[in-house]
Amino acid sequence: MGLFDMFKKKNKQITFIENAGGVIITKSIYEGTSKLKWLFREESVNPSDNGWRAMGDTDTQEYIDNPENSMVVDFNILVNIEPAVLAVYDMPIGTDLEICFDNTGRYFIDTNTGKRI
Repeated sequence: MGLFDMFKKKNKQITFIENAGGVIITKSIYEGTSKLKWLFREESVNPSDNGWRAMGDTDTQEYIDNPENSMVVDFNILVNIEPAVLAVYDMPIGTDLEICFDNTGRYFIDTNTGKRI
């Protein structure tokens, strides 16, 4: 069992970045019914918003369009759900990423450039 799995199992949240700000995620990611698939950063809507938005692999357009299916959580909660996002926290506004999983592990593809991150 890995470090992240151990803490998730005990329902403990680790704070990786102090004052990381809020991120909008779909409830399916938070509830574990989908895995993170899309992560993008836009202009913040208020001082506590860091601009990151996350959607899951099973989220349909209809699901995403319903505001009741989104929620604001501290960025650290998203990191506890999917640790790979910690590596991209400082990327600029306009970043648009797809997370991929294969035999080499987890990595992001920059959808603007097609490059692996």
